Amino acid sequence: MTGVVLLNMGGPDSLQAIQPFLYNLFSDHDIIRFPRPLQKPLAWLISRLRAKKTRHYYEIMGGKSPQREQTQAQAQALQRALGEDFKVVVALRYWHPTTEEALQELFKSPVERVLLLPLYPQYSRTTTGSSFNEFDRVFRRISPKGKRFVLTTLKGQERAYFYSSAMPVYKVSCYHEHPTYIRAMVENIKEHLPRWEEYFFLFTAHSLPLSIIKEGDPYQRQTERTVGLIMEHFPGVGHALGYQSKVGPTRWLEPFTDRLLEELIASGVRKVAVIPVSFTCEHSETLYELDHLYGSMAREKGVDFVRVPTLKTHPTYIQALKEITLQTISNCEKIKGIS
Repeated sequence: MTGVVLLNMGGPDSLQAIQPFLYNLFSDHDIIRFPRPLQKPLAWLISRLRAKKTRHYYEIMGGKSPQREQTQAQAQALQRALGEDFKVVVALRYWHPTTEEALQELFKSPVERVLLLPLYPQYSRTTTGSSFNEFDRVFRRISPKGKRFVLTTLKGQERAYFYSSAMPVYKVSCYHEHPTYIRAMVENIKEHLPRWEEYFFLFTAHSLPLSIIKEGDPYQRQTERTVGLIMEHFPGVGHALGYQSKVGPTRWLEPFTDRLLEELIASGVRKVAVIPVSFTCEHSETLYELDHLYGSMAREKGVDFVRVPTLKTHPTYIQALKEITLQTISNCEKIKGIS
């Protein structure tokens, strides 16, 4: 059996979870590189301050982030697509179910290998890289290494599963240009924008500190590549790519999505479709920033503003995840066979 671990950021599942969620986020050295002795104290302080501000976001969103439920729905859909030879679990980086909780669930089954599958199509050390690092830390600590697990079946019989310390772990770093993923994006746009020829496409992705990009992070390049491939299916349509969700005083990737939107409106554009390109589930960046802030501003100025939803369990996206899973395992097994 192959274990598939879907990796995502996660979000607070209640108003009370906002501060501890933010603490986990700002404690991550892959995202914010405070001096290590100061990382956790500063994370506690920042999370306390930001929790008061962001509480308003989640109140508008209904009191929580929907990311956990949506990621679990994606896992269930992929489980159905892959079949009984696979076990799909969810590992959220900053909230529950955590990576450790995901692995404890995974090891209840006779898993022979593990595949890490991020729900971030474009790679960044701050997202996929951070989730990989967390997996490695937890896996080294709790991996069975020959440990015996006894499970009770529905018939009351006991089954003992043994795990090898050499259990292979395969990692999907990105799939920003995978043909089926691109097809899913194109289909999703057309399904929610039947008269797409009339709109300006404003793609939006989560921004990153510019210093991370200068260190060689491929996120910007991969995001631009995704947008370029999508636009091959929409000839003659104007488009732009912006970045959102900047935090702190340092320089981040620009141009910013809200400024681009303001410039488009000022130039006379009256039909704008905003398309999240780095998000596959809804979260505060889409439900609050895009829908509430940007959407309200655009509609107040008389603009026909359409926000294309994230992919979530779009059938073609689930098909893409299935293909990526099978292709990765096949390629890794061939390499292992050669070596």
